[in-house]
Amino acid sequence: MRNWLGWPGDDLGQLYFLPMPKAEKTVKTRKKSEAETEAAVLRSAPALQKDALHTLDTLPAPVMAGRDFLSNLDMTAAELRAVLDTAHSMKRGEWRAVKPLAGLSLALVFEKASLRTRTTFDVGMYQLGGHAMTLSNTEIGLGTRERVSDVARNLERWVDGVMGRVYLQQTLQELAQHASIPVINGLSDMLHPAQLLADYQTIEEEFGADLRGRRVVYIGDGNNLANSHIHMGILTGTDVTVVTPVGYEPNAGVLMDAVRAGVQVTLTNDLRAVEGADVLYTDVWISMGQEAEADIRRRAFRGYQVTPQMLDTIAPHGIFLHCLPAHYGEETVPEATEHPKSRVFDQAENRLHAQKALLYHLMGHLQPRW
Repeated sequence: MRNWLGWPGDDLGQLYFLPMPKAEKTVKTRKKSEAETEAAVLRSAPALQKDALHTLDTLPAPVMAGRDFLSNLDMTAAELRAVLDTAHSMKRGEWRAVKPLAGLSLALVFEKASLRTRTTFDVGMYQLGGHAMTLSNTEIGLGTRERVSDVARNLERWVDGVMGRVYLQQTLQELAQHASIPVINGLSDMLHPAQLLADYQTIEEEFGADLRGRRVVYIGDGNNLANSHIHMGILTGTDVTVVTPVGYEPNAGVLMDAVRAGVQVTLTNDLRAVEGADVLYTDVWISMGQEAEADIRRRAFRGYQVTPQMLDTIAPHGIFLHCLPAHYGEETVPEATEHPKSRVFDQAENRLHAQKALLYHLMGHLQPRW
């Protein structure tokens, strides 16, 4: 196999290779016995047998206890496997009878607006028995009202973990450096690792756990999603291709991660690379903070829109993913996210399950401090 460094100008396009059912409302009329409660749990998950439900004694050991999660490469392939197995188990309902994070708290720090990140981390902590609190940047003023290091030293005294959705990866690194509790990357300009856990849970639901050689094609801006896809290719053995205009390639440091791991990543601006993909993935062309570049970016990405016609060219069994929110009329159209090949809303649901699994494996060893 040839490994190209550069942009070869053959007539096949420019390729760059690096080695490398809705819940029914109920009215509480009396206190239920433990037996009635257990029966209600089983009825709500009819596919589960009683012995399929976890107890506190049958839970898997947390594999990332006390660590930070700033990048997908902060876990090994074996740890990723454990987290995704837990996510699948949680989605099947096997954790409904346990509250492994009871008495624990998670601070949700936001510099950027959020629907999925805020909701899923908040609901996830609640379902695991813990508590989440949202702190906007108006309240904190990371690096302006207060030093990031001081924010970290304060939060570690009160809560058991921090999730940050911020602009700079450096902000998360500084939080992690100065806090003795787990810090989770909920999104930065560089990486979006929690999103990729949900993405790969969705991909595994379609293709199984062994994804080696599956073609994952990312089309659009070489942004934090593209970077994290490269990291997941390193961990899972998927064949990652990034289709993007010249000048909008993924981060060079992330590409070097692939080089060091001996993993091949394909970069191209040839739209024909989409053909036959097992997974086609896109994201917005204009991320938060890039509004001043909107017109330039729209011109650069013209032709890279995912449409039903493009979905016809991926593999017959292929699926379409988008992390949302979608800017319809730019990187995609409603007919694509609602297409039979779309798993976009399954993917959004899986943010809850994958992040619950991550929270457990980072914090499941902790006992309340009060």
